Amino acid sequence: MTSPIRLLIVDDHPVVRDGLRGMFTGDPGFEVVGAAGDGAEALALAEHSRPDVVLMDLRMPGMDGVTAIGRLLRSDNPAKVLVLTTYDTDADVLPAIEAGATGYLLKDAPREELVRAVRAAARGEAVLSPSVAGRLMGRLRQPAGDPLSQRELEVLTLVAKGASNREAAARLFISEATVKTHLLHLYAKLGVNDRAAAVAAAYDRGLLTPGGR
Repeated sequence: MTSPIRLLIVDDHPVVRDGLRGMFTGDPGFEVVGAAGDGAEALALAEHSRPDVVLMDLRMPGMDGVTAIGRLLRSDNPAKVLVLTTYDTDADVLPAIEAGATGYLLKDAPREELVRAVRAAARGEAVLSPSVAGRLMGRLRQPAGDPLSQRELEVLTLVAKGASNREAAARLFISEATVKTHLLHLYAKLGVNDRAAAVAAAYDRGLLTPGGR
């Protein structure tokens, strides 16, 4: 007989945790080895329960799901992570996939779809809800190397000179929130995830030059 899939459930809502536990406990193909209310608790439980699949929510108090995914996959734990959340925005989907999630489903998925997804994740197969797959495909179809706007170049130039978000905001007479928005947009256009990589990519593409832009 095939051993049941060892499943760890992570969600900050007790009702959701209990519902998922009841769903999978009633199926002989699964063994629920734990349920956690945030990312830190999930990491602690995963360390000693050694699940095959972690069913991970994203937006939780304390340690969020994306942080937990990254730390889990940097450990020696072989678990696959299947995101189960309410949100399918780029700001949620992309960081989770980049952190190493095997799949991404929404909480309105039918029971049968969720069960199939967990089985697929245990086999190492990528599983995406239709809306998430559509978002990712849409991004892949975008023309590569979208040009940076003038304001994005101004923000990046200041960042390259070592300015903090607050300092860049003061120099450009805009809010820190607006600076962060510009940074997120230029990260996406340059295909990077942080300030240092953005500056390096900009120099590589000739968008910035030593001693100026």
